[in-house]
Amino acid sequence: MVDCPRPQPQEFELPLSLNVWWRRKTRVDEIDVLHVDLSPNATFDSLAYDWLDGDERSRWRRFAFPGPKRRFALCRAALRRILCERLDCVNDQLTFEEAERGKPYALVDGAAARISFNVSHSGRHGLIAVASSGRIGVDVEERVDNRHIDLISEAVFGPNERRELAAVHGQGKIATFFHLWTVKESLIKAIGAGFSLDPSTFEVPRTMRKGAKSSGFEFPQFPSEKWRIVDLSNDEFAAALAYGKD
Repeated sequence: MVDCPRPQPQEFELPLSLNVWWRRKTRVDEIDVLHVDLSPNATFDSLAYDWLDGDERSRWRRFAFPGPKRRFALCRAALRRILCERLDCVNDQLTFEEAERGKPYALVDGAAARISFNVSHSGRHGLIAVASSGRIGVDVEERVDNRHIDLISEAVFGPNERRELAAVHGQGKIATFFHLWTVKESLIKAIGAGFSLDPSTFEVPRTMRKGAKSSGFEFPQFPSEKWRIVDLSNDEFAAALAYGKD
């Protein structure tokens, strides 16, 4: 496969306003990636709750711990406000349904909206990717020490990935693990396969394992589908975006 050059992500540094807890982080081709601040903040928590619909508030109440409850509300409310602006609708008109394998899509007044999006969150960070069309997957993970890295790796990584992970130690191992995992997770979310696709059956492109920030990609199971992967990681978290055409 010929890997054609693509535009590099354009980084933005926009200040958070008094009633907005997200900002555009990156633009890749026609896709906007927004960073959501998930730090504890009573004002933002209250504003986010007001944007949830009845079903979402019921789901919010079912969370047993405050961290997951806060992250759900802040990400869902931010997504609602972003989509309402993009779709030129009011919040009451916007609803969500799930596709066959659980990937959500938006409806306005009951009709499927022509917009693509994906959401991920971890710890204090959320990412929302939005585009007018195409298939998108985004994943973000805070890098935390995990004593089960080797065990998890056996289940989710291919042979080259496992060998390269075994060759590094300490913080390098943690960084490598989350780099590989976020790329794989973004691809799985983009294709909408959920848990039906075994992540150990495909590998992150070698160029990205060696430090490249973007690459073309083809699933071995679906060679006719062309994908693009972009590494969105920074000093605070590992993250990746995957996208393809409908």
